[in-house]
Parts: sequence; C-alpha cells; structure tokens
Amino acid sequence: MFKTIKNALKTPEVRKKLLYTLLLIVIFRLGCYITIPGVDTITIGEEMSAATNGVTGLIDTISGGAFSRLSIFAMSITPYITASIVIQLLSMVIPSLERLVKEGGEEGKTRVNKYTKILTIVLALVEGLGIFLSYKGTGLFLDTSFLGGAVTVISLMAGTAILMWLGEQITNKGIGNGISIIIFVGIVSGLASGTTEVWGLIFGTGTFSTVGLIKALALIIGILILVAGVVFIQLAERRIPVQYAKRVVGRKMVGAQNTNIPLKLAMAGVMPIIFASSFMTFPAMIIQIFNRDIATATGFWAEIYKFSLATSSSSVGIGYTIANAAVYLLLILGFTYFYTYATFNPAEISGTIKRNGGFIPGIRAGKPTTEYLSSVISKLTLVGGLFLALIAIIPMLTRFTGLNIAFGGTSILIIVGVALETVQQLESQLVTRHYKGFLE
Repeated sequence: MFKTIKNALKTPEVRKKLLYTLLLIVIFRLGCYITIPGVDTITIGEEMSAATNGVTGLIDTISGGAFSRLSIFAMSITPYITASIVIQLLSMVIPSLERLVKEGGEEGKTRVNKYTKILTIVLALVEGLGIFLSYKGTGLFLDTSFLGGAVTVISLMAGTAILMWLGEQITNKGIGNGISIIIFVGIVSGLASGTTEVWGLIFGTGTFSTVGLIKALALIIGILILVAGVVFIQLAERRIPVQYAKRVVGRKMVGAQNTNIPLKLAMAGVMPIIFASSFMTFPAMIIQIFNRDIATATGFWAEIYKFSLATSSSSVGIGYTIANAAVYLLLILGFTYFYTYATFNPAEISGTIKRNGGFIPGIRAGKPTTEYLSSVISKLTLVGGLFLALIAIIPMLTRFTGLNIAFGGTSILIIVGVALETVQQLESQLVTRHYKGFLE
C-alpha cells in the first residue's frame, strides 16, 4: 500500500489528484469548526455533551465532531446517503425510474443524480428544522425568531450541499469514492478520543488496573482480528477461467487464449454497510430530533427509538440489540446483493464472451454461461455479505469490555474498506498511465 502511494506521488497526474483531494479534505475539516450563526458558544458545550452517547454520537462520529460543535457540517453527508437509499429503492418499484437507471446511460445517470440532490436538500431541510426545534428551548440559539430559525436551517442545509459538492469533486477530479472519503475522514478524526478511552481503562482511576489492562488488550486483539477479516473479505476473489478459440481478426489469425474473470467476494465494497447503518439509525435520529426526552419516555415511539438506537449504542437492553442485529444483518445482505447485481450483469458478461468466441470450460456459451455466472456470484455474495454482516454485528453483542463499541465494527469496516478501495483506485489510475513496475 505504501509503495503504491509512493509511486502515485511520482506520477504528475495522480499526484495532482491526490493534492486536490487533500485540499478538499482540509476544507471539510475546517468547516467542522465553523459554528453556524446565532449559536451561544458557552451553552453549546453543555447542551452537546450528550452527543457522545446514542444516535447523536453516531452522527458526531460520521461528521468528525461537527455535530457536537453545531458547525455548518453538523448534519454531515447523512441526508445524501438517505436520499441515495430512497432513490435506489424507488428504482426497484417504479418502472420508468428503473429504465432510467439501467438503460439511460450517461444522461440517465445525470438525471438520477439530479433527483438524488433534490431529495437530499428536502431531507436536509427536514433535519435542519428538527435540530432547530429540538434545541430551540435550551438557550442554545441566541435568536429563536422565524428569521433566526431560517438562518440556522439554511446554514445547515448549505453545509450539507457543500459536503455533497466536495464528494462530487473528489469523485470526478480527485482519487474517487468522494462520499466514502468524507465519511472515512470524519471517523478517523475521532480515533484520538478512542485511544484516550482505551488508556482510561488501564489508568482511569489514577492507578494501574489489571482488569482494565485485560479489557484493553482484548479490545485491541478484537480490532486486529476485525481488520484482518475485512482485508481478507475485501481482497478475496474467485477466478472463473475463460478460453478463446483461434479466430480470424482482419487478415490475422489470433491464437487461442486462456484468461479469467476475477469475481470479488465483496464486490459491492463498503457501501452496503454505510447504507444499512444509516437506514437503521434514521428512525432514532428523526424521533430524537422532535422529542429530546424520548430516551426516558414509554410507548410505541420509545420502543422504535430503542430498537433503532441499538445499532449505535449498547445502552439499550439486550433484546433490542438482538432484534436490531437480525434486521441489520438482513439489510446488509440485501444491499450487498443489490449493489453486486447493479455492477455485475451475468447476461452482459456472457454475451461478451460469446461474441468474442470464448467459453468457460465445461459450460456451453449463451444461457448456460449466464446461469453459471449467476449461480457463482450469488454464492459469493452470500458468503461475503454474511461475513461483513457478522463483523458489523459482533461488536454490538460484545458487552464485557465495558465500552460502548456498538458502532466500532461498522467504523472499522468503513475505515479499512475505504482505505483498500482508495489504494485500488490509485493502482488502476497508475495502470492507465502505464506506470512501469508499480506492482514490483
């Protein structure tokens, strides 16, 4: 990985993209410290102390601490993620939108992206209103009039729009994976506080604690195992052999070739994890915005809140956590299948192989090849999706450490997954520029 980065820095075009991406990351981090207008900076420290627990802790983790400071990036990129989920789910039930996604080409992609942005702004408006109404009576805002509320909501909406633009720029002009990079940077920025928490286990009372040391070591070993598992699942692949017979191309006879189709175990990457976690915590996020005392309340919405909260907090009962873990697992599997088949079309691959005079040994060209590829990709997706789901869920069920690490598994998945995807992006860009010896 380090050699890939080193070689990328030696390539002028790739280095330019890296520096551009770093510039946008710096802008993102600076924005996390710019408080929205009309906020009492003294009161904010007291009111936002709750942002270390529950669903607000999850938002604060993704936003890189922007929510606890109530900065312009307080809502992070979560409205865009939610809008993307809604648009992609609608494409499965609305025929016209489905045709636009599958057959629209670049124009269709542009229109879908436009719909996603519009929905993002709408969701940002709703979430911004919720934040203002939720903290209106706490003295956090200096001006609670209609004009003051409008300034607050517009500032939060503008912050989300800027993050959406930054993600697009990183994807188009930077090293790619713009939205994932922003979430990655937000999570990584909080690693220092995680290290302090682990240190507090050992010396939290001012004296050395043997029990705390054992807990810290168990936590570190668990994290290393999770990282190793994520690396394995992200890099593992099944290679399908393909043979091409001799054929005439122009005036030349092209000899037989043996090649393969590399099918990754986790073809969808880390996005199913991001989408599933956002989908699970969205109800708790909305409920808490409109009812700050929901954690101590009872009734239907309180139960929904606790169920949704179990993804990001271990403060709820074990029953909620188990139920949440089961639904979380199904969502990860569902999004994994959805993204895999959205990026890999067995019928298209089969047709390409047949047109070029190729075949998979032991499998007839045409429909049998399509069925074979569909069977293989279905099994790989099941194994990869289950593995990713288990890695995300196991920390939710781990209570013996005494730490709230419910979001830890998902955080590690995002960090390692995005890091690997970014390195692969750099390698592919180096390949297109015929960089000699970058894999030596």
